[in-house]
Amino acid sequence: MYKVDLPVDESALRAVERRRAAEAERKNRIFNSRSRVIGVDLSVLHKQREENQERLEMDKQRDMAHDLLRLSLDEMAMQQKKEEEELRRELAQDMVQYRAIHQRAEDSRDADINYGRQAAPDASISVSDSALGPASMQVFLGEGMNENEKKRAQKEMNERNLRAQKEEREKQEREQKNRELLTGRELVEKDLRAVQLSALEEECKRAAHIALSHYNQAQAEERMEREQQERLRREGEELAEVRYMVTSDLLTERPEAAKRKTESSAEGPRVLTDRWKGMTPQQISEIHRKREEQCLEKERLREMERQRDVAWNYHLTEQARQQEREENRDKELQRERRIQLDKYNQQLAREQQAHQHYLDKQQYTNRPTVHYFTQFSTSSR
Repeated sequence: MYKVDLPVDESALRAVERRRAAEAERKNRIFNSRSRVIGVDLSVLHKQREENQERLEMDKQRDMAHDLLRLSLDEMAMQQKKEEEELRRELAQDMVQYRAIHQRAEDSRDADINYGRQAAPDASISVSDSALGPASMQVFLGEGMNENEKKRAQKEMNERNLRAQKEEREKQEREQKNRELLTGRELVEKDLRAVQLSALEEECKRAAHIALSHYNQAQAEERMEREQQERLRREGEELAEVRYMVTSDLLTERPEAAKRKTESSAEGPRVLTDRWKGMTPQQISEIHRKREEQCLEKERLREMERQRDVAWNYHLTEQARQQEREENRDKELQRERRIQLDKYNQQLAREQQAHQHYLDKQQYTNRPTVHYFTQFSTSSR
């Protein structure tokens, strides 16, 4: 018969794995210290969890209030920065406009040097050129003519410039005072807003503190009430236990209390160990008789066990002897086969030597010489 690889029974393997997993789960459940703890107060644990949740909620609300305050302060700072940039831009525009109107380059004193004159002054001379010689020129072109009018016009222009500069400086001072007043007013408003926000924050903190105080007081009162109820219950239980012990069968020592019938016992009366006062002589003699019977039965079982061990040892000895005889027989057969194999190998060796001697002495006697190899590769063909 040929060996065939039969498919493995997967159901048996799954059953074994399922039993192993169940055993591992049972060990984890039994040897888990958290599951074996007795007396865990679930109500206190739930209460602690609720207190932690309330504390986390209060912290979350306080963080949200701080975030809102921080956002409002950031918005105020951004608005102030924006207003300052707008005011700076307006001042720059006013400065550029003032320079374009009142400080033009063509209105300066040296404008005639940098720019060409639009109209030359009147250079007429009272003395005729015919009365003066080429070397007798006393007045040059544009010199000494209308000197007083020029000085008066120059003085009036200086006064106008001074007046315009004074008015501009006064205007700038008024604008600076207005800006300072606006800045001071904004600072005062910001201070007031900060004071209001701080007051609101203090009020929120005060309200939270008051609420927390009320909550702690309510918790303390509830704990005191619970402790008082627990003390009353414990005192009632202790009084009931004392009353029961005084009127129980343990202190009265009634013998018939040990043989009372119970509703849960279906076999009739049973002995209550906490009320048992001792055995009767009949019970003691019955116990001695039962013990003697048990000793005899145990001795009989021990004798049967000894006889079975002797028979089993004899069987093992016979089996060992049989196995030893079989091993000796196998060794003798192997030795005979090895002797036959050695004889067969010797015969094969002699035949091989005879064949080799035939090949060397009779068949391969014409050995090729050197002249035989020189006749090859002597032409182009």
